[in-house]
Amino acid sequence: MIYSILIANRGEIACRIIHTCHKLGIRTVAVYSEADAAARHVQMADTAVHIGPSPASDSYLNIPVIIAAAQRAGADAIHPGFGFLAENADFARACVAAGLVFVGPSPEAMEAMGNKRAAKEMVAAAGIPIIPGYTGADQQDKTLLAAAAHIGFPLMVKAAAGGGGKGMRLVPAAAALPEALAAARHEARQAFGSDELILERALWQPRHVEIQIMGDHHGNLIHLGERECSLQRRHQKVIEEAPSPAVDADLRRRMGETAVRVAQTVNYYNAGTVEFLLDEAGDFYFLEMNTRLQVEHPVTELVTGIDLVAWQLRVAEGGRLPLTQAEVVWQGHAIEARVYAENPANDFLPVTGEVLLWQPPGGMSAAAGIRIDSGIQTGDTVSIHYDPMLAKMIAHGEDRATAVRQLGRALEMTVLLGFSHNLPYLRDILRRPEFQDGRLHTHFLADHFADWQPPDGDVTLALITATIWQFENQPQLPYNQGYWRNNPHWSPLYRYEWGGEVVDVRLTAVARHGQPYHLTLSSQPDKEFTVWLHEQMATTLVLTVDGLRQRVVYVNRDGRWWVQTESGVVHLRQVSLLPAPAPAADAGGSLRAPMPGAVLAVLVEVGQAVTKGQPLMKLEAMKMEHTIRTAGDGVVTAIYYAAGDTVEADAELLKIKAVE
Repeated sequence: MIYSILIANRGEIACRIIHTCHKLGIRTVAVYSEADAAARHVQMADTAVHIGPSPASDSYLNIPVIIAAAQRAGADAIHPGFGFLAENADFARACVAAGLVFVGPSPEAMEAMGNKRAAKEMVAAAGIPIIPGYTGADQQDKTLLAAAAHIGFPLMVKAAAGGGGKGMRLVPAAAALPEALAAARHEARQAFGSDELILERALWQPRHVEIQIMGDHHGNLIHLGERECSLQRRHQKVIEEAPSPAVDADLRRRMGETAVRVAQTVNYYNAGTVEFLLDEAGDFYFLEMNTRLQVEHPVTELVTGIDLVAWQLRVAEGGRLPLTQAEVVWQGHAIEARVYAENPANDFLPVTGEVLLWQPPGGMSAAAGIRIDSGIQTGDTVSIHYDPMLAKMIAHGEDRATAVRQLGRALEMTVLLGFSHNLPYLRDILRRPEFQDGRLHTHFLADHFADWQPPDGDVTLALITATIWQFENQPQLPYNQGYWRNNPHWSPLYRYEWGGEVVDVRLTAVARHGQPYHLTLSSQPDKEFTVWLHEQMATTLVLTVDGLRQRVVYVNRDGRWWVQTESGVVHLRQVSLLPAPAPAADAGGSLRAPMPGAVLAVLVEVGQAVTKGQPLMKLEAMKMEHTIRTAGDGVVTAIYYAAGDTVEADAELLKIKAVE
């Protein structure tokens, strides 16, 4: 039996595994890097071991250090979670060699399915349908270019050794292939330690449907139904659900049986997922097999009533599967949304910053069909070192419409303040009629949300909230230094900047003896607002503004306000009433970092002539590579960073002198 387990991971998956272990009476050991010293998974575990600096290569990917941590903490077993070392066969062997139980499949199965090229060849030999493509060992550019010409465009370039969208590029035409190959190789090498690639024909508007399988050491192997994972950005999933709106009982049986056959080719045991592409005609093709627990496993748990982590531990201890295939029952519908620290309106670039306030929907519970898998807490810092996924929000209802409505309400009630994120984007997806009708495919987000912009929050309500709070709590403001008056509580003035506009808010009448406040805004000079303050808490005000009662959540940090209104988050900046002159900004031909990260490569030199669209510099953050390109023709006059340097968001990277 397993009495003590080390979780070789971080964030929400580490917290989720710890939750089940605590239910089973298993002692838990967390590991953490310098960036995660105060992280939630560290606080949840019974004990924790520091494993090194913040970069994953020096901590969460350091096999000897993790094995030593398990031995030092007296663990019997290691659960790898997903990502990092979860599909690393060498790590599984190192665990066994150290006398530790590895909670996962055999190293041989991981190796067989971990290389997409070899896996496709193997399953094709077993009669499993695959997408036409190139899976050869010859990785020369000329060979791949020739194979691509034979396959035809558009096509997919994929890393042979991993998944999760890393090392993956959609190539529309031959001219774009050389750059796509170079970028995919780099990402694959960084993420998986191998730059081997495969090519596949790109199907037109397919669905991404995967089958959860589970096996034990006694030869029992079953499937637990499908998950619809078609909603993706950057080839990474955003929303998943079970069952799929496109799969009926017969197709579920056929896909499930095929997934079991795939797993049988490598004598698979423990949890795994076989992924397929499903075309409009109802034909499905093997895509890959993930030899680990998936991010989206909660939707399967909710519709089957099975704790997959508990089953993983049972299998790792040598036990048999608790159910046969005939005993698996699916009930209701479950849908999951991934919460990312990213800006969907800016090509989904990752963002960093402090979690000033994190409040999951407190009024909803498991009894209402809501589950929150989260690895963050108020006060955390989102860094450049790890994946930008912060949490998962899952709803389970008696049917799809109910689950979608429940998830939408949970997203509306969630508070995440301090930086940009994708919560508004997720809410808008759920409201889209095509989504509600189940008309999904892998290009859905690109087709329907290419020009998406976040909804405007209620700026008026945000200005009123900030003003009332300040008058109640800070009657003498540092922003008003320079003024002196002997009636400080009469008609005070507050100034804010929002979206480049400066707005003055004046309290024309202060609430006294059960009377309301009266305010005017310079942006709406002909209107006076009547405001009642009913309740004040640490991060919440309950206000009635002109007869409409509302609960407003806010954070104030050093003169910056994040105010969550029903229509969206408003970010205000306090402005001094006597502002100091500011130096003029350099508005020359400068190029700035769209995200914080590390410089991978500088592709030009000072004095070099460049043309519109030419690559200048490559940045990497949160496992994603981004290329900085010129907006027009010019000459490079300055370069401020070199390969290996770390840059902050909006840092000036290069300067280009435009051609007259």
